Amino acid sequence: MTLDSSPIAAIATAPGRGGIGVVRLSGKNLLPVLQAVCGKQSLQPRHATYLPFRQADGSVIDQGLAIHFPGPHSYTGEDVLELQGHGGPVVMQMLLKRCLQAGEEIGLRLAEPGEFTQRAFMNDKLDLAQAEAVADLIEATTEAAAKSASESLSGAFSQVIHELVEQVTSLRMLVEATLDFPEEEIDFLKQSDARGKLDKIRATLADVFMHAAQGALLRDGLNAVLAGQPNVGKSSLLNVLAGSDVAIVTPIAGTTRDKVTQTILIEGMPLNIIDTAGIREAEADGSGPDEVERIGIERTWAEVAKADVILHMMDAGRGPTLEDEGIAGRFPGNVPVIRIWNKIDRSGHKPAIDKMPDAIHIYLSATDKVGIDLLRSELLRIAGWQQTVESRYLARERHLIALKAAGEHLQLAAEHAALDNEAGEHALDLFAEELRLAQERLSSITGKFTPDDLLGVIFSRFCIGK
Repeated sequence: MTLDSSPIAAIATAPGRGGIGVVRLSGKNLLPVLQAVCGKQSLQPRHATYLPFRQADGSVIDQGLAIHFPGPHSYTGEDVLELQGHGGPVVMQMLLKRCLQAGEEIGLRLAEPGEFTQRAFMNDKLDLAQAEAVADLIEATTEAAAKSASESLSGAFSQVIHELVEQVTSLRMLVEATLDFPEEEIDFLKQSDARGKLDKIRATLADVFMHAAQGALLRDGLNAVLAGQPNVGKSSLLNVLAGSDVAIVTPIAGTTRDKVTQTILIEGMPLNIIDTAGIREAEADGSGPDEVERIGIERTWAEVAKADVILHMMDAGRGPTLEDEGIAGRFPGNVPVIRIWNKIDRSGHKPAIDKMPDAIHIYLSATDKVGIDLLRSELLRIAGWQQTVESRYLARERHLIALKAAGEHLQLAAEHAALDNEAGEHALDLFAEELRLAQERLSSITGKFTPDDLLGVIFSRFCIGK
């Protein structure tokens, strides 16, 4: 991303028609735009002023509210000017174009995605975890996700990380002081209770990781891909889980030509169910999938490769077939598989769940809606969803990676701390180094040690105007 300090402008409201639209500007010396567009030399800070927005020839584009937020008391930490008018896309584009034209002399340019929030981060208005929470709040698809994102934006997650960093830093100070003054001959591990402090830090980190993992699930959900031969009931199961007819169900092979995705909640956990085209090969008589269906089958395998869990659907009435085994043989080895035996209303089986060496086997009937709760429970177990744990904050994959890495460094630190005194200063050096590495991984969550290239990736995924 561009990191220059040029003034920037963008439409800050969502595309499309709306009652209100906002053009936001941020940067130094926005007075020329204020004078040219609003006809004012100044505005009362943080007060809305009703006025016309004018073209260069004096004609009125729209009438609305202008609000000036002088830096550093603004969202970005810079001077911010917001022009709020009617939310028609044409009107907003005209107003934005006029602002860019009026701001040419000060170098005003169109903002890049996420650049307003990036400037807030660079100006210490938000840390990186809070900045990410802005995007998560905008993209939240459930009430629980929105609540957790709001908690993260308010600093709840960041505060927990800061406290962990302070505890690790304090322990590092004790270790390194002992290394600096070995002549004192103080048994560091006993006198300062280093092991006890380290145990407390590790216990706190484990609790934070549990809530973060829960928050990551709440943010992203579990991706469950329905795969199997045609007419085994994949679309019927999707409709039962979704509680509505979101997929077409017919006895004709190849009805589902492309993936159908539906997000539902199971005990508060978002589940993204992806129904896919039935997998089949050409028959001896030349019949089989046509070109469109063949493309759908290729996309099925692409979805299987990205799945968090694979729901392998089979017909309980006819039992396992060579085709079923061929499909199972192509599943990725590192992805959990639930083998679902559907149509037990025809086979005479009872609803059941069997934990077999190859996979979990569940017997159900999508038509009669029996055995569905067994599937729901197993999906919750695979996801690691804990119904008794309320996620206090939303987390991202990079947060989990950093927390896990910090935990591994603290584990190594504990191993060095447990060495006999015969290991001497060498073990203490390694202890201190592992603490330093753990501190860096934790600090990367809030942005203190985050590389610039990662910052560019994070903010580039924001919407323009935010």
